[in-house]
Formats: sequence, C-alpha cells, structure tokens
Amino acid sequence: MTRPSTPPILSELRSPSSPATQIAALRALKNEIIGHEQKKETWVGLGVVTPLARILNTHKASGKRKYKDINGPADQSYQPRGRTEEEEARLQALIIVGSLAQGGPAYLSPLEAGSVYRPILAILNPTESHPQLILAALRTLNSIADSLLLELQGTSYAESSFLQQLYMDQHLASLLAILDQSSPALIVQQQISLAAALITKSCREEFQRVALAQAGLLEALAYKLASFVIITEHALFNTPGEAAVPVSGISPATTKSQLSPILQAIGTIISKSKVRTKQFISSPVFAEVFPGAELNYEHSPTSQNGYGGNTYFVSPFAHSGTNSPRRESSLANSGFPPLGAFSVAAANNRGSRNYNSAVENIPHEHLYGFGSSESPLVTWLVHVVRAETGVTRLMAAWILTILHCMGFANHRKEVAPTPVMVPLLVCMLDKDFRVDPLMDSYDDSLLQTPDWLIKEHAPAVLSMLVEDQLQLQQAAVDAGAIKMLSRLLRQSYDPLPNNSKPSLWTPNPLGSNDITAQETLSASRLGAPGLSVLAYHVLRMRESVLIALAALATAKDDYRKAIIDNGVVSFVIESLNPHNKSPPTQAEVSALSSIGNPIPVLLAACAAARALSRSVNTLRTSLIDAGLATPLFVLLKHSDVEVQIASTAVVCNLLLEFSPMREVRFRPKIRKPPETNVMQTMIEKGILEILCEHAHSINAKLRLNAIWGLKHLVNTASNELKVKCLEELGPGWLKQIISNDHEDTLFGSSLRGERDLDHSLPLSMGTPNAAGEQVDLLNAIDEQSAESTQADEEDEEDEVHMIDSIGPLSKQESHSTKYHISLLNSDNRRNPAGERRGMRHYADAESQADVQTRKDDIAVQEQALKLIQNLICGPNSDHMIDHVFREFGQEKFFDILATRLLPKFPDLYGRDRKSSDRILKQTPPPTEIVKAVCYIVVHIAAGSAKHRQQLMSQHELLRLLVPLYSHPSKEIRVTCAWLVINLTWADDSGDKHNCKLRAHELRKLGVYEKLEQMEHDDELDVRERTKTALHQMNELLRS
Repeated sequence: MTRPSTPPILSELRSPSSPATQIAALRALKNEIIGHEQKKETWVGLGVVTPLARILNTHKASGKRKYKDINGPADQSYQPRGRTEEEEARLQALIIVGSLAQGGPAYLSPLEAGSVYRPILAILNPTESHPQLILAALRTLNSIADSLLLELQGTSYAESSFLQQLYMDQHLASLLAILDQSSPALIVQQQISLAAALITKSCREEFQRVALAQAGLLEALAYKLASFVIITEHALFNTPGEAAVPVSGISPATTKSQLSPILQAIGTIISKSKVRTKQFISSPVFAEVFPGAELNYEHSPTSQNGYGGNTYFVSPFAHSGTNSPRRESSLANSGFPPLGAFSVAAANNRGSRNYNSAVENIPHEHLYGFGSSESPLVTWLVHVVRAETGVTRLMAAWILTILHCMGFANHRKEVAPTPVMVPLLVCMLDKDFRVDPLMDSYDDSLLQTPDWLIKEHAPAVLSMLVEDQLQLQQAAVDAGAIKMLSRLLRQSYDPLPNNSKPSLWTPNPLGSNDITAQETLSASRLGAPGLSVLAYHVLRMRESVLIALAALATAKDDYRKAIIDNGVVSFVIESLNPHNKSPPTQAEVSALSSIGNPIPVLLAACAAARALSRSVNTLRTSLIDAGLATPLFVLLKHSDVEVQIASTAVVCNLLLEFSPMREVRFRPKIRKPPETNVMQTMIEKGILEILCEHAHSINAKLRLNAIWGLKHLVNTASNELKVKCLEELGPGWLKQIISNDHEDTLFGSSLRGERDLDHSLPLSMGTPNAAGEQVDLLNAIDEQSAESTQADEEDEEDEVHMIDSIGPLSKQESHSTKYHISLLNSDNRRNPAGERRGMRHYADAESQADVQTRKDDIAVQEQALKLIQNLICGPNSDHMIDHVFREFGQEKFFDILATRLLPKFPDLYGRDRKSSDRILKQTPPPTEIVKAVCYIVVHIAAGSAKHRQQLMSQHELLRLLVPLYSHPSKEIRVTCAWLVINLTWADDSGDKHNCKLRAHELRKLGVYEKLEQMEHDDELDVRERTKTALHQMNELLRS
C-alpha cells in the first residue's frame, strides 16, 4: 500500500519556492488549525513543528534590524515601519506555534522536541525585533506557560526546559528591556502587560524569584507601579482634561496601561521573602513620586473602627515640596467615604479598560490613607483596594497583605487597614460576585479569566491576612467567610463536564514518508494530555480554600465547629488522596474523577486537617469517624518530602491520648487510659517504624515532626512499646542528637580554642545566664512572636484543649507532695504562630536560611529531650529510667544534661584575630533546652529512692541547676520547686535517713535560700509549690 504524499503546505514550509509562497502557506496553515483541535493534532503528526522552528530561527540571520526608536520620549508619536517578508513569516509562525500551545500540555512535548523555545525567546529584545513580533512572541510564551501549568504532577515544574531557557540571563534582560519601555503606544503597553503576566505564570520556585529580583525586574515593576501613582495624583490635583506630566523622568500611566498584571507580578516576586519585600518598598522611585511625604493625620471623632478604636487617615500625596502643578484643596475631617462612592466612579468608567478611570472623578477630599509611619505606598495601596474592583482590587490587597505580614505596615495600628480588606475579600467569595471580563488584562488566556482568578486567589489572600490575627479571624467569620469557603470546597467536588475530544483517525499517524531523524520523530508525537483548564481552576480553588479554612481553624474551637457543621470534613479528607501514578485518560482528566490531588492540594489539605485536629471533640467525632488516619498513612510514604512533613504534622495530633482525667494537671494517681481503636490501628499499621525512619531524615523539618510524633506516641504507651521505640531510633543516634552541641560550632567554652564561625547559632538568645540574669544578645526575643503566642494562649484558656499532657506523674494520693512534672505542655498542638514572624534584622536569603537551620537544630534537640522525658515517665517508670541509664551510660547521660545547661562564649571577633584581642561574652543556653533538661531531672527524681541518690551524686549538674531557681521563666522556677519536692520525698521509712542527707546537701548548695526568695514570687503557682518544698525541707532539717 502506497503511503500518502506530503501535503503541499508542509512541502512549501520545508522547501519554500519563494518568501511570498512560504508566507501564503503559513497563513493557510494558520487559518486551518486555529480553533480546530483535531487538525492541530494531525499537523503535529505530519511533522510541522520542525519547519516552524527553522522559520523562527531565521531571526538570527536576518541582520537584527534595530528598533531603538521604540524607547523614545513618552510623548513621541510612535509609528513603526512595515515588516519585511522574513519578519512576516516569523510572525505567522509565532501565531501558529501559539495556537498549538493553546491545545494544552500534550503539545509541549513536540514543541520542546522541535526546539522552538530558543528562537521565540530570542525575539523578545525590543531593540532587535519588530514590536509586532515581540507582541506575538509574548502571547505565544504565555500560551506555553499556561499549558505548562496544566501538566500533571510528574517532573518538577522548575525542571521544565522552557523555564530553564526563559530564566537565562539574556532572556531576563529582554524582559527587563520590555518593562523599561516608556512609549504610550498601545502595542508597547500590551507588551508590558504580557511580560508581567509571563513573570506571574512562570515564577513558582524561590530561585526563580531571586533571579527575577537580581536581574532588576522587581525594580522595573516598581517603576511601572510608580507611573500609576503619578496618574492618580494628577487626577486628584489638576484640572480635568489637563495632560499629566512626567515626575522626575517617570512617565505617567496612560488609558492603555494595565495595573493588575503589574501588581500580580510584584506579588509573585516578593512573596515569601522579607528581603525582596524591603527591596521593593525601598525602591528609589517611590521617593520620587512621594517626595517629602508628611504624615498628615486627620482624626475623625465620629469614625470608629470595628474594634472600638479611632481611625486616623493621611493623604498619600501630602508633599512638602511642589514637584508638579496642584490645586489647593482643603482636607476634610471625614474618613473614607462609603465604598459605594468608589464603586460608582469605577462603574461609570468600566468600559475604558484602564486603571485611572476609577479615580479620575474622585474628589480629593475622599482620598485618605491610614496614618502610620510606614511608606506612603501602603497608603496608596489602601486607596486602590477601596477605589478599584475586580482583579485589580484583589492584587492590591495581596501586595498590602504581604507588606503587613512582613512588618512594613504599622502593626500597632493593624486594625486600621486590614479590617477594610476583610469584608472586601469575603465579598469576592460570594457566588453572585462577578467581574467584567474586559477590565483587567490584555491576556486573553482562559486561565486568566477574572472570575476564576478571584476565586483562586481571594481565599489565599484572606488566609494570609487573618493568620494568627484573632480579631481579623472574627471579622472574617462574622462576614460569612466559613459558609462561603465551605460552599466553594463542596463546589470543587462537583462533577465536571466531559470535554474530551476524540483524536482524528489517520492511517499514517506519524505523518510523511520522509521522516528519518529521531528529533523529527519525537516532534511529531503528542505528550500526556494533562489537566483541562476547568480542572486546573477547580484544583487551584480547592487548594486556596483549604488554606483559608486552615487559617480560620487554628485558634478557636467555635470556628472549627462551624467549619464541621458546614459539612466539609469528608471533602477535606478526600483532598488528602494523592493523584494516581498511571497516566489518566482524557476523560478522567476532564472529569477529575480518579486523578486525585496534586501536591499543593495535599499540603493545603494537611494544613486544614491539622488545624481541625487541634480540637479534642473534633478528633473524637468528625475526623476520626470520617477516616482521617487512612489517607495519612499513604501520605507518610509519599515521594515528596514536603508532603511527608505536612502529613507527619497531622499525625502528631492523632497520636495524643484523650481522657477526662488528663484535663487536670496533677492527679494523685496515674491510670493509663485505654488505647483507642485509632491508636491501636495506627500502631498495627507501623506508625512507630515510619516515624523512626522519618526521624533519621536529613530534612530538619521532617526530623522534627517525626520526633514530635514519637514524643506523643510514647506518652502513655507501655514500657514494651517505649523500649521498642528506643531500639528503632537507636540509642546511639538519640544520644548524638541530644549531645550534639549545635552551638559549639560557633560557641564553646574558653578552653576549646578556635571555633568555626560558619555554623549554628541559637536563636532564642534573650535567655538568662547561669545566674538567672536576662542577657540582651545579638538576636533578641521576637516580641511580636511572644505577643502572638500569648494572645493565642489567653484565647484558648476557655476552650477544650487538645489535652494538657503535663500528666499526673506522682505515685501518691492527693495529700501527697511528690509529683512528676508534666511531660507534654500546652505545646502538644504545634502552634506555628511565632515561627512565621520575620527576623529582626534584614539579611540576604542565605543568611535567612542559615538562621532557620539553627532554629531547626535547636527545635530538634528540644523535642528529642522531651522524647526522653516521656520515655521515663508514667507507670513503672523506674524500669524505663534504668533502661535509659543502661543504653546511654549513667554518667554519660548526666554529663549530657549538664552540658546543656552550660553557658557558651561566642567569639565576637572571628578566627583571624589573635586570642589576646578576643572578647568573650557569656551566652546562655536556649530556654527551651533548659526547660526540657529540667523536666528530665524532675522525672528522674520522681523515680525510686535509688534514682534520687544517683541524681544527688551528680554535684556538677545540681550546681548548674541552682541559678535556675531565679530564672525569668515561670515554668522553669516551678520545675525547680518540684525537683526539691521530689528529692525530699521518702518512699518509706528505710529512705528517711537518705532523705535527710539530701535535704542537708541541697541546703549546702544554696537551694534553701533560693526557695525563701521564691516565697515572694509574683506567680501563684511558684509560691504554692515553694511552700510545699520548704515545708518538706524544714521537717527534714529540724529532725
């Protein structure tokens, strides 16, 4: 059978008879495939990609005609010359490739194999390419980026060949040149908007954000944002119809300019980095457009914020100088006008597709920002949030939220700007909320549909805003956020229409009969279908909603109950199912029937499950009954380490035992609560082995969560399970974890000589020295973190806690005075409130990573010590204390504990200075480590009489404990009092003599004098425990 001949169009593309005929063939091909998916597949199978790549490559040999006139003055009328035949051919080829890319992820494989990315990226330079070519190239690249987002999980997003080429220096320089254009021409403004959209779509990883900032694109975006500030100012201070003039060489935005893509690109780059956020807000351009800004506070006695405080406003354009013509206008003593005033102004100008239309008719007296000491940019962004609608409002709220979370908005007046945004963001979640699709961007991608963008991003912005902010959480709940978010989550599981399209049958699937090269062969085959556009939107919305629900469920049980009452628990658990490894069919992809959830959704679902599981009632009823544990076991073994970390954090809450008796801190007797079916099931499925394996991970976060879970697991476990846990971990490994002095690489005693300054530094530096005195060190305690944690604790006092695992560890009745100190404090539910606050000093990204590593090291050591604490407590603890002594070596174990209490001496000058020039300053160990060591010592003292005698023989350890009786931490002082109580307790008459000797030895160490001082402690708990300790000591000393 004779194979069909090559189509004439393809023959002309491969061997053109003339440029005109080639252009005609390209146009014919373009008209045939646009809007026809089956013909796209046919032409790719025929091998059309390779000749298209050759046509695009002619740019390199075309002489690179210069187009420097495009960067002329802003007021110059721009009229580009006509295109050459080669340029016209490349333009048609770009349109064809863009149409193929719009076919979805399946077309990325032949496009990559055909090597079309490199020549397209080479066209981006505005000084070397025709503006129509640049615009077409940007549209094509955006289509490629859209299809890349639709790819199913498999390889890393950052490993894409397209992204690797896009983020090369020369191509980032081309994007920078596009953003730097100042011409008001429509085609230039379209290029700028599409370049910003490309940045938003392509930037997903941290190294990409860093590359964009270092290449100068963040600065260029700041200049573009400043152009909108200028036009806003001009609309308020000048006569209508008067043309805006540049300010300090910065051209004002025009009616053709688009603000939302600029804001979205800025948010993408500065997110998750305080350094980049400071780089953005400190851009010199803002000093130009806000010269000599004065904080012009206007107090409105009648304007009260939602929490009972007064609201202060400041005009963002209250300048001390006069850099541009302005009309004098009195500042009225009224606050922001009703939101409708801005909405009407925007609605009346909706058809203009520009930003300044929404503000050009707003009276000057209505434009006030919130008075604070932050940058005037914050004030201007608040105005944009209130004045604009749709995606522009959302993106301005996103930037403002990032600035707020990073500490660049005045936290002392945080009730000023943020409650304004909460109802606006919640309103965007309403099912009846609609946006004009023509308002926000030149990007016509379905992924950039305004309604979809808002449903995908608004919940995430809301979660950032309310995270760890109880007042804002209440405002969101009062506005109906939980109900709307629950509806969106349920909606994300509605069946999707099956939009699969059957392939066009052909007897020659590989196309022409002259395909010989392997490169051409691979360029003729489609790849995996990936997700449909609607399925991608649904998954993005699901992820965002789960993150928002997690943020609202972290603090109050009432909010968790409201979430559960809205019937979303089953959907949260369903979101924990990962996608299948086998490639799905097109029908499965379109319907989302069996592909499961990608990694971002899994992480968000774990966050929601972890937040909901902080409630005892929630765990007992809804989550456990719905089968939360089953999908978690799958995620614990997931190939992605971030999923393992998130799922292990959820397991930490599931491993807690619940019993009504455990709500009392110090019970007279210990009774082991019966194991629940869930706990027994998890043990039978091998949770111990999984957590022990994770504990040996090189990832610090996974190691920390695993040890945390093991700490909970052995809390009320039998001695057999505890012994097995220690064997699985390895006594040598655990000893190394708790004995490894993470600070010794930087800190050490003065006898250790040279120290390596490139290693760990403890972060909790505001801790007492050996004398119990507070030391102000380089990194002080994060006050915001402390305040946030304190607020959480105060708010949770009236709630049903996850269980205060500081258990009743005494062997005596209620009248007895010998107790074990608690094991698991109120930190059983890992509260990341303090962890999310920024560092006090600005540093580069590498420094931040080093600091986080040091924090992780200290946290791992703290939890390892608490694990040992749990191993030696509970019923029959004497056996476990002896077992730990045997495994570690008794003297070695006590030496490790003593070493953890020793102060350190940092080398403040470095290794290159002579030892005689060095200044040594005593640095205390972290309070968390000291507290954990004290608990272990108290548990040992609560053992048998033999263990108390063994502890009393450790003179160095006891000497190091004496200064802790005046420690600033209330909990450590209470623990020291319990230590005396346990050491002066006699089990029977046979131990009476040794008990007296212990009392006299404690008095020699100065403990009695410390207790006398503690009788007047400010804390009631400390005073009560001290009374008991002194009573026992007095009886022993008198006798």
